[in-house]
Amino acid sequence: MDNKIARAEGSVRVDLLGGTLDIVPLNQVLRHTITLNLATSLKAKVMVEEIEFEGVEFVSIDYDSVTRHSSVDFTYEDFDSDTFGPLSFLAQILHHFKLTTGIRLTTESGSPPGAGLGGSSSMGVTVYKALCEYAGIEFDRQIAINTVQNIEAKILNKGPCGYQDYYPALYGGVLALIATNSCIEVEQLYNEEFKTFVESHLTLVYSGQLRLSAINNWQVYKDFFDNQNGVREGLGKIRDLTFSAYNAIRNGEYDDFLGMLCQEGVQREKLFSGIVTDDMREVYNKLREKDLVIGMKVCGAGGGGCFLLAHGPQHKAQVLKELSRAKDMQVLEFSVEKPL
Repeated sequence: MDNKIARAEGSVRVDLLGGTLDIVPLNQVLRHTITLNLATSLKAKVMVEEIEFEGVEFVSIDYDSVTRHSSVDFTYEDFDSDTFGPLSFLAQILHHFKLTTGIRLTTESGSPPGAGLGGSSSMGVTVYKALCEYAGIEFDRQIAINTVQNIEAKILNKGPCGYQDYYPALYGGVLALIATNSCIEVEQLYNEEFKTFVESHLTLVYSGQLRLSAINNWQVYKDFFDNQNGVREGLGKIRDLTFSAYNAIRNGEYDDFLGMLCQEGVQREKLFSGIVTDDMREVYNKLREKDLVIGMKVCGAGGGGCFLLAHGPQHKAQVLKELSRAKDMQVLEFSVEKPL
């Protein structure tokens, strides 16, 4: 009899505007908060297979590694130690499903490490989805998001983290995540015209430098409630820009949206110390001097990872050419995925 196999894939996201506003309870205290992001063709890929082994075999395509752990290793004591190392997140999701024996879990992330594209969160909900199929359990997107976010919070252990990263992998398209008293409403903003606009006006670049979003988020969280460093006022400005950008997308005013994206990038730099690294700044300034770009926006909490360059479609080819000469900079070509 053939061994049982289940597969799943889920997009990593590009955050457009309103990041950090997706941290509870900042999203409630500020009121009327929206976070905008989109699902990309960069995808986490997962395969779950039945094998003859009293434990779990983890196969990482990214790191070209195979690691085996006995079923007796899947304990809270081992999760709190370094038994699983970087595999602890995946191990705890398996433990949640009580699938800790006779399993091979093969994973491939959709983005470079520390890219600021929510890669680990995308991987988490994609693994969850594959395990539901494997175990014959009905899949519920919101339960998946809630469960994986709680598990990831244990792994990060750096204070509150946002929820936006989980949605694009399970919803696709272009999303407005709207905070209400009772839930996070998901509004789909995708259309072919906006897809074409994004792909021609934005270039995604990986700086080659890792960023630590949880630490940055924690400092902003503390400053918000301590009323320090203008964080509450700054996040209020980001909220207003995001709401305006949301309406611009809905009304087909895409040039206005692009300007607001760039403004959000400027405002975010004021909140996060070091969000734009020296290498990012150098590349942006060179492109700006040649009138090839109109603005930039760092993805995630910054301090490394990826950033977006905004430009006219007539300049995209030249921007790509210039970036190919920049040391350590890698263009991540992507398309906007359709809604799932």
